[in-house]
Amino acid sequence: MSDDYDSPWKEALDAYFEPFVALLFPQVHRQIDWSRGYESLDKEFQQVVREAEVGRRYVDKLVKVWTKEGVECWVLIHVEVQTARDVELPQRMYVYNYRIFDRYNRPVASLAVLADDDANWRPTDFHNSLFGCESGIRFPAVKLLDFMAHEAMLEASTNPFAQMVLAHLKARETRGDAASRHDWKVRLVRNLYERGFSPKDVRELFRLIDWLMILPPALAGLFRQELNKMQEERRMPYVTSIERLARREGQREGIESLLRVRFGEEGLKLMPEIQEIHEEETLRAILKALETAASLDEIRRIWSPGSP
Repeated sequence: MSDDYDSPWKEALDAYFEPFVALLFPQVHRQIDWSRGYESLDKEFQQVVREAEVGRRYVDKLVKVWTKEGVECWVLIHVEVQTARDVELPQRMYVYNYRIFDRYNRPVASLAVLADDDANWRPTDFHNSLFGCESGIRFPAVKLLDFMAHEAMLEASTNPFAQMVLAHLKARETRGDAASRHDWKVRLVRNLYERGFSPKDVRELFRLIDWLMILPPALAGLFRQELNKMQEERRMPYVTSIERLARREGQREGIESLLRVRFGEEGLKLMPEIQEIHEEETLRAILKALETAASLDEIRRIWSPGSP
């Protein structure tokens, strides 16, 4: 199974920014005037990213909020979802913070969510010092692994982002154990109904859970059967993974056809690898590349960058 963690986190932050802050940074949440709403500043942040040139893309979100004292301020959220520690994270937090302040002259609070697997990696600051001159940043950081001790609280919570965090933790925990992942996926989806979430939230949270907890085809079929039964029992047909599955299958069928047309039987030898790809973005990229690709190696590099 090939898991995609970045994309669900990006969409979860868009859909549930205030519940996210309330759950993970309650001290920040208490200081914001949520009655004034908030504004996503993705365009502004992408300009800063292009200028900063600090490496690959990450899960970042820049949001404008107002304090209860009526002061406009900006909040930069960074979610680190890699499996290994990233030694460049503290410096990146510093660079983004000062570049946003320098470009827009706005106070910026930088918050980090460490969603990786290393319990001992807990960066909170970055400092430079030379000849008595000092600069740097200290930033609040939340380690999601700490919530493993509070699974029951997450499961019982009516905060929608608590369900996202629990799904993320269980997706990590069940890597290599498809049967356990299936059982937890069923349990998490059933919990959406039992917690009394609105139909809209059930659909959105299910979509994120479905995205995080990818199952192999055999168990995906069993999960669909259990999902249909669950919805029939409650007479609540809020969600379906069938549409998403159909999109992926349609993409794979299109890829298979193009491989046959462009590269013949040799091209079809890639299909076993492609069948293991579940990210729609990757499948779309393969489809687009097949329009002009000169070789199969060029196609394989889309999901396996180290390929020759």
